[in-house]
Amino acid sequence: MGVPTTVRRYAREAVERLRSYFIVALQAGLAAGLSWYVANTLLHNPQPLFAPAAAVGTIAAAIGNRVRRTAELLAGVVLGVLVGDLIIAVIGSGPVQTGLVVAAAISVAVIFRGNGAVMVQAGSTAVLLGSVEPTAPDLAVPRTANALVGGGIAVVVALLLLPLNPVRVVHRAAGPTLDLFANQLTAAAQALATGNIEQADAALQRLQAAEAERKQTTEIVAAAREVTALSPWRWRRRGQLRRYENASTHLELAFTNSRNMVRRIVALLDAREPVPPDLPAAIETFGQSLRLLHRDFLAGRTPEIARSRALEAVEAVRRARDTDLGFSGNIVASQVFIVVNELLQAAGMSKAEADQAASV
Repeated sequence: MGVPTTVRRYAREAVERLRSYFIVALQAGLAAGLSWYVANTLLHNPQPLFAPAAAVGTIAAAIGNRVRRTAELLAGVVLGVLVGDLIIAVIGSGPVQTGLVVAAAISVAVIFRGNGAVMVQAGSTAVLLGSVEPTAPDLAVPRTANALVGGGIAVVVALLLLPLNPVRVVHRAAGPTLDLFANQLTAAAQALATGNIEQADAALQRLQAAEAERKQTTEIVAAAREVTALSPWRWRRRGQLRRYENASTHLELAFTNSRNMVRRIVALLDAREPVPPDLPAAIETFGQSLRLLHRDFLAGRTPEIARSRALEAVEAVRRARDTDLGFSGNIVASQVFIVVNELLQAAGMSKAEADQAASV
C-alpha cells in the first residue's frame, strides 16, 4: 500500500470519527459555557472553573453513562469534602497533611466500593482542601456546588437541550467498522485462495488494530441507548434502536470469532494444508452478507438479502467440509458456521432458527 493511499485512508477514518463524535464536542462546549455562567454569575463561587470541568468530564469521559458519571462525581466530591474537613480540622493543612488526607479519602472511597471515577474525585477534592491556607475561604461547599452544577447541566444538555440523534450516530459509527470488518474478510479470503500468507497476516493485524474502533462503536450504541431511555425527544426511536442493540451484541461476537478465524487461516497457510475453492468462497460470501446487512439497516428494510447471502456461505462451507480439509482447515470451517450464526441473529433470527440454519 502506497503512502498516498495510506494517507487517504487515515484521513477518511479521521473524518468518519469526527462525524460520529462532533455532537459530543458540541454538547461539551455548550455544557461548559452554561456551567461557567451558572457557577460564576448566579452562584458567585470563588472557584467556578470546576463546574465546566465537571461538565466536560461528564460529557466526554462517560459516553452512554452520563447519569451514572454525575452520581460518581458527586459521591467522590462529597467523600473528599467529609474526609478532608474532618482530618484537616484535627491536623491542619500542609504537604504532609495533604498526603494523609488524600490517602484517607481514597481509602474511604474504596471501602464504600467506589470505582476509579469516585476515587479520583475524592482524592482531587482532598488535595484542594488540604493545600489551601487556613485563612482562605472555605472551598468545600463551592466545590460540591460546582460538581452538582457541572454534572447536572451536562445531563440536561445531553438529554434535553442537545440530544444526539440515536439512529443517525449509530449508522455513522457502525458503517466504517462494518466496512473494515468486511474488507479484511475479503482480503483474508483472497489470501486463502492464492496461498498468500503475508496478505492473510496483514488482514489479521488490521482486525486486531480495529479493536479500538469496535469499542468506540460500542460506546456510541450505549450513548444512543441512554438517550432513547431518558430523553423525551428521542423516545420514539426506542424500537428502532433496540434492533441495533441486538445486532451490535451479535456482531461483536462475530468480529471476535472472525479474528480468530483469520488467525487460523494464517496457520493453515503456514502448514500448507489443502484449500478447496469453496472455503475462501464461503469467507468472501460472509463478508458480502455483512455489507448487505448494513445497507438493509440504513434503508430500514428487513435484512432478507443479508440472511440469504449468509446462508450461501453456509452451503459453501458445507461443500468444503466434504473435501479433504486439514486440522486448521476444519477449524476455519467451524468458525464460518459460528460467525454466520451470529450474523443471522443480528439480522433478526431467533437463536433456535439460526442454530438450525447454520448447523455444522
